[in-house]
Order: sequence, then structure tokens, then C-alpha cells
Amino acid sequence: MIFNSDINIEEFNFSTDKTILDQIYNLNQCNTPEVGSLDSYNDLIGLLDKSFVNYFLFNGDEVIGFIVCFRENAKYKSKNYKFFSSIKDQFLYIDRVVIKSSFREKGIGTNLYKFVEKIAKKNDISLCCEVNTKPENIPSIQFHKKFGFEEIGKYNFDDHSVAYFIK
Repeated sequence: MIFNSDINIEEFNFSTDKTILDQIYNLNQCNTPEVGSLDSYNDLIGLLDKSFVNYFLFNGDEVIGFIVCFRENAKYKSKNYKFFSSIKDQFLYIDRVVIKSSFREKGIGTNLYKFVEKIAKKNDISLCCEVNTKPENIPSIQFHKKFGFEEIGKYNFDDHSVAYFIK
């Protein structure tokens, strides 16, 4: 089993309860700048609509995490996504992943990545992501390196910097 008996995983669909989407939006906003801020609830819906696959993690009725992933040729304007589009014909891009702070260091993120990695392996494609280097997100950089990702580039934005990783 991917997650313990208290943690459930569910794929997003547009019949998903607004209460759940509110929790996901709030969880995203509480985890900036590690993940990009969303200007509105509708931006979350737009992001999920464009994504290839995304999963939400629950502990009872509480959303404790999520992951949003894109494939190549998505109508997504992110500069980070475009970086991978420029170097890979096919890939699975992890746009954002959040685990609620009280649930970190319990293997949930690792198991979530293993779950998504199976999708990449099944499709014989690379798994890609970026991690903030300014402000530096040391736990995420260490996690990705431990998980077998290799750094393949960097980009400096006006207000932050990232490192690009691929596996």
C-alpha cells in the first residue's frame, strides 16, 4: 500500500467538493514561496484543469497534501514548465507538491513521489521539477537529490531563483 491506513489519495475531478478545493487553495497559499502563490481560487481551478494528473491526500476529511503534474504540450505558461518543454519531447512535470507541515517527515512525500514516478515509468518518460534556490529550499533540494533527481540547470527570476531537476 502506498499510504498508511489513515492517509487516502484521490485524483481531482470537477465534481470535487468546493470545501476540498478551498482546503487545497489554502494549503497552497500557506506554503508560499516554496510553491507559487495563486491569485485566486479560480487560478487553482485553471491550473488543475490544464494539468495531466493531480492527486490530493486526505487524513479523514482533512486535505494534508497534493501534487499537480503536467505532460508535454500542455497549455501552461509557466517559465519553469517551458524550460522542460525546450529540452524534452516527452516528460511528466511536477509543478507543485505540498505536504502539510504536521505530516512531514513521515514518508508521505516519498510515497507520493513513488506513486507519480510509476506514471512516468509506465509512459517511459522523465520526471521533472524545479526547486527554489532563492529563497533556498534546502529540505526540498535534499529530498530530490536523495530521490535520484539530478540538477540540470538554473534560472534567476526577478524575485526568486530555481534549480531544475530531472530523473
